[in-house]
Amino acid sequence: MRTDLSMLTAIVLAMTTVSGAEAAQAKHHKASHATTHHSRTQKGKISYYHPRLAGKKMANGEAFRPDSNAAASKTLPLGTKAKVTNLQNGKSETVEVKDRGPVVPGRVMDVSPATADKLDMKKEGAVPAEITPITGSAQ
Repeated sequence: MRTDLSMLTAIVLAMTTVSGAEAAQAKHHKASHATTHHSRTQKGKISYYHPRLAGKKMANGEAFRPDSNAAASKTLPLGTKAKVTNLQNGKSETVEVKDRGPVVPGRVMDVSPATADKLDMKKEGAVPAEITPITGSAQ
């Protein structure tokens, strides 16, 4: 009986150790995947915020300023700085992700009207762009 109890204890201990190792491995995989995803260059259509949104609260709690370098992204963490390049003309600007969005399907980022001016994209409204994260979240 004592041998059976020792064997059962050994099996339970081995299962617990394997489960803990699997959990640690899954956690590491999830963390490294998130880091990889957020550090990758993305390509897609970007658009810009309408100036009438001035003063509205963004996801980070700040009021939106049309003259800022604020941007909205669904995937990049708040606080991330990124280089945004208009692929139609090669112009680039640095933005900071301060909001979530865009709400229009098929868009990967919204930028402020000031950034849209610098990227020379206001006439088109939405342009193909490349987004390269420069820094991670400041939070």
